[in-house]
This record gives sequence, C-alpha cells and structure tokens, in this order.
Amino acid sequence: MDVNPGIFKAYDIRGIYPTELNEEVAYLIGRAFVTFLQAEQVIVGHDMRISAPAIFEAVTRGIMEQGADVISIGLVSTDQYYFACAKLSLPGMMVTASHNPKEYNGFKMVRRMPYLLSGDDGIQDLRHLVEAGDFPPPLRTGTMQTVDFQQEFIEKVLSLIDVSALKPLKVIADTGNGTVGPILQAVFQHLPVELIGMYLDPDGTLPNHGLDPLKPENRAELQQRVKAEGAAIGFAFDGDGDRFFAIDDRGEFISGDFLTAIMGGYLLEKFPASKIIYDVRASWAVADVISALGGTPLMERVGHAFIKRRMAEEDALFAGEVTGHYYFRDFFYADSGIVPALYLLELLSTKTVTMSALLAPLEAKYFISGEINSRVADPLGRIEALAAHYSDAAIERLDGVSINYPTWHCNVRPSNTEPLLRLNLEARTREEMEVKRDEVLAIILG
Repeated sequence: MDVNPGIFKAYDIRGIYPTELNEEVAYLIGRAFVTFLQAEQVIVGHDMRISAPAIFEAVTRGIMEQGADVISIGLVSTDQYYFACAKLSLPGMMVTASHNPKEYNGFKMVRRMPYLLSGDDGIQDLRHLVEAGDFPPPLRTGTMQTVDFQQEFIEKVLSLIDVSALKPLKVIADTGNGTVGPILQAVFQHLPVELIGMYLDPDGTLPNHGLDPLKPENRAELQQRVKAEGAAIGFAFDGDGDRFFAIDDRGEFISGDFLTAIMGGYLLEKFPASKIIYDVRASWAVADVISALGGTPLMERVGHAFIKRRMAEEDALFAGEVTGHYYFRDFFYADSGIVPALYLLELLSTKTVTMSALLAPLEAKYFISGEINSRVADPLGRIEALAAHYSDAAIERLDGVSINYPTWHCNVRPSNTEPLLRLNLEARTREEMEVKRDEVLAIILG
C-alpha cells in the first residue's frame, strides 16, 4: 500500500488524521505489529483525541484479523499503559500522538517492557510490512476483552512513597484536557494534599490550550495561578501523561535538567551509590549533583526507547530528560507523569523546604539557554559547520554534536520529527551563555 513513510518516526508512529494516518493505515499497522512480533496477545489503550475511537477500532481489527487477542485498557495515560504492559509482560500499542496538536494521531509501541519499538528497532520493519501488504494467513481470528488496571496502578504508584509523610500542601495541576485528569484525581484522593485542578476533563477538541507544556503559552495560566494562589508547587502534564513539568512557588517554570538534578539527588538519599542517566542536552548541574552525592551519572542519547534500554542494561535508579521525561527503576524503567509528582510532594513534605530554595544554588551556578529550535534547510550540513568552527573543543557525537569547553558547552541535534535543529547551551556565567548562544545560533542559521 502507498503509505506516507514520514509517519514512521524515531520513537513512534505519528501523522495527521486522516491525510497521513487513517483507518486503513491503522488496520495494516495492526496486522504488521502482530506479524513482526509474532504476538498472540496485544494490549491496546488510547488517548482522548477525536480520532482515537476510529483509530482504535481499526488497529484492533487488524490485530484480531491477524490472529492475536486484544486486551483493551480503554482511555488511559501512557504510564497506565506501560504499567499494563509490564504487569502482563505483553506487547502493546497505545493510540496517541502524545503532545502533538489535536489533528495528529499515532502509536507508541511496546515489544516487552521496558523495550519499545523504535526507528532503529522495529518501526521501519513495520513500515516495510505495511507497504508490502503481504501478511501470512492467520490460523484464527482473535478476540477482545476489556481489563481495568486503574486500582492496581494506583496501588503501585502510591507504594513508591511514604504517603503518611505528606503534608497538606496546596498543589495546582493542569492536565490540559489530556488523558491524565481522571487518574490524577483518583491517585490524589489518597493524599492529604489540597489539589486544585485545571482542565482535568479529557477533551480532544482542546478548548483551553495545547498539549505541550514546554511551550510557554501552554503553561502561562498555571504559572500565574501558582503565584497568585500561594501554591507550594504547580504540576503540568502533556497530552498522554508520559511527560511532567513543574512550576515553583514563585510561579517560575523549572527546567528539566534542574528537576533531574533535584529528583536524582533525592532518590540517591533513598538508594545510595546508584546509577542515574541523563540526556546529552542536560546542564552540568545533573552530573555535578549526582557525583557529589555518591551516585554515578551516565549520559545517553535523547529518546525514550534509548533511555529505557540503557536503564535496563545498567539497572539505573532514575533517568531524566530535559524535555520532561522521568524514568524510574521501581516503575519498570518507564517514564511517568504521576510518579515524579508524588516524589516531589514527598520531598517538599519531608524536607520542609520550598521549591525555589532547592533551585537557588543551581540557578546561581548554572546558566542554561533552554532549548532553542531553528528551521534550517540542511540540518546535517549546519552540524558539520559547527564542528569545523569549534574544532579546538572536545567534540562528542553521541547524538548530533556536543561541543565542550571548560566554561561553556552545547549540544545541537536534528529533530526526529521536524526539519529543525535543536540547540541547548550552558555557561558558567549568564553573560557568556548569552554571547555563545547568539554566536552558535548565527552559525546554525548560516
């Protein structure tokens, strides 16, 4: 079949519905998934997008017609989906386009937790099967059963913290009409905190704001409310709940690298001398904090398929990506939005400290640009231009190009989903950060 090859991404399948990804394509992907994995049972969940019911129906029909049984877990967050896959030790397909705009849909696919299908490992094989449309004749037609894992999920995540240690903190949480609202409320019913919810009802029309809290306009109202209402902390979740973001008591957005350093340090107190993984874009703060507390910091390339695999290989305690993915050994090496929220509540309660006080020493020492995206015609050519310009630096090629000097460093990598170059830069002073940021951007823009 003639399918847009661009929907087969580095970490998942994503496309605009119905032009790039429709019921016919979803049906074939279901058949291809069963064929490639020789699966006998497949867990399938979905998010709140308008196209989710149609895509869910089509992909499950493909799965069953290829001879596998479907275990439907319904409307769930992605961390609930990972939990189900881990609990039953089965492959799975989550119908979601994560934080993409509402016209998109797609699939996040688990081989067997914590191993996912990725562009390097399975997704291109699915593409070839879909394009060929030549599937082995099934021996039977599969069946569908519905299973509800909500209660087990709640018990699991609450077991990770000491609920009795929690103080009655005021928390404002914005789930942006994504999938997280219902499970967040169900978990927080068991906590002594005051939860003020924003846009908790799943609604694929997205009447309030977009699904990606990394974009300032999508978190502006939450930031304003945290400060105005005197909350201890604000939580934001992306559309499918595998990414998590926090707003401190000043109403300031907390960068993912600083949150990785703070959470990593806290978890090291519980489990000393553990390994902690961070991505190539991160601030020096992460490795410095982890090393100072006796942990082992390990750098990995960007992307949940790579991070989960490395965590399992290293039996790492925790991993963080600057884009809001946080992974936990005690949650099947998976990323979750709910779990980091719980750990931060426990941290604030037991240390009786404000979030801004925890951030102060990091903000005084590490000056980061945040991720800056540039649309360029020749991303790889611009990367080589940077490597040539800074040839006297220590250069690493783990993911894009990392340029390292004693007083500043940066990573520039191509987006896996768009024709963009992504720059993350850090320096020892704000002045040098701004100078080098502008200098590197000038080279990127040619």
